[in-house]
Amino acid sequence: MHPAPFNPRTHSRLLAERALVRAAGAPLIGGNAAQLLIDAAAHFEAWLAAIRGATRRVLLENYIIRDDEVGRAFRDALAERAAAGVRVAVIGDWMGCLGQSGRAFWRPLRAAGGEVRVFNPPQLGRPFGWISRDHRKLLVVDGKLGFLSGVCLSAKWLGDPKRHVPPWRDTGVGLRGPAVAELEHAFAQSWAACGTPLPAFDAAPPAAAGEVALRVIATQPSSAGMYRLDQTIATMARKTLWLTDAYFVGVAPYVQALAAAARDGVDVRLLVPGSSDIPLVAGFSRSGYRPLLKAGIRVFEWNGSMLHAKTAVADGQWARVGSSNLNIASWLNNYEIDVAIEDAGFASGLAAQYERDLGNATEIVLAPRRRHPQRERVQRSAARPPRFHPIGGSSSRAAAGALRLANTVGAALTDRRVLGDTETGPLLTGTLVLAALAAIAILWPAVLAWPLAVLCAWFALNLGIRTWRLRRRRRARAASEQAAD
Repeated sequence: MHPAPFNPRTHSRLLAERALVRAAGAPLIGGNAAQLLIDAAAHFEAWLAAIRGATRRVLLENYIIRDDEVGRAFRDALAERAAAGVRVAVIGDWMGCLGQSGRAFWRPLRAAGGEVRVFNPPQLGRPFGWISRDHRKLLVVDGKLGFLSGVCLSAKWLGDPKRHVPPWRDTGVGLRGPAVAELEHAFAQSWAACGTPLPAFDAAPPAAAGEVALRVIATQPSSAGMYRLDQTIATMARKTLWLTDAYFVGVAPYVQALAAAARDGVDVRLLVPGSSDIPLVAGFSRSGYRPLLKAGIRVFEWNGSMLHAKTAVADGQWARVGSSNLNIASWLNNYEIDVAIEDAGFASGLAAQYERDLGNATEIVLAPRRRHPQRERVQRSAARPPRFHPIGGSSSRAAAGALRLANTVGAALTDRRVLGDTETGPLLTGTLVLAALAAIAILWPAVLAWPLAVLCAWFALNLGIRTWRLRRRRRARAASEQAAD
């Protein structure tokens, strides 16, 4: 029997599929239905409807759950289902919910029989353990309907019509089909990281609900599944790669992959916030524009209140939606969850939304070279978007100032802003901070000495506890070995 003739196209497709499986650490799951959700109002409506219709179990995991009208609406809906006998399990991140909601907020749900766990609060013996966060935004109902997104449970995402602050721009997806079982499995991992594991769910996976094939990438600290997948897609894209990210801080290997794609003729675009709820991150992001622009990557800044979406769409065939930002914290440090969808219909819908978003964005361009070199200046628009007073984003609750001034009249006419020496911003900030610390250390040394002493005492206590636990464990092991002998 003669072997089948070699088909380069089929061989390339098999290689690409294998590369994606190995990069993401997640198989391709067919038979799903996927619904694109745009902005928080659509999310909250769909999420609450799903919760109120639950008959068996509701699993909710979110970075920020805030004690406001939105958070209370979800808590009350969950409590009503728990009182009706539905199993309700909720995970909120300790840092994300710090100052947003506490024990009193969850008392009605617990009284109704629901379970609430706080992810990774500070613990003695783990001095750096608190750094890892649960940044997922996940909801699974009855094992049949699942949602993942960048949206947190906070009214802040709805904007403030009274002050003419538009809603935050965010993206999520609703899923039906076999992939929902993977969402439940991801929740169970987070739940087990907080305490006693959940009992086993239904053995049979959900039935097919459509024709969409996708991968569920449930990232855990140091696994880097989403980073490997992002890097692989940047390498494999042939025509287009359009990225939206709330807190872009590109690392060198990823930036080089994007630059290589752009130099190879791929239309690479990056859409980021024009005004961020975390100005420090925005400064780092802007400091990295120049190498992107020089490589031919087009960079756009959103002109609305806050762009919080985390999406990618490539070649009109592949799309990613979820909670992961393009930075080290999401790639290597946090629990995140994303879905990579290989479906032309879904990808075209996300690409169409991307083009609509660019209609409310300003493109950043490099200043032209001049005969006499001198420092470039950043031109700013005379038109100003509505003022926006954030209370902290999905990575921080620190208050931020008003919107940046947008571009000058010329930029307003062309929807472009000339990039100047944005790299000097973080450098200047660092210079001022270090100079201030030096002055404080000279004039009021106790101001720095006391915090340093407390910090040293904290680490000494934690290291001591960890040493004691390790020694006790070693003695117990030695005793058990002697007993066995």
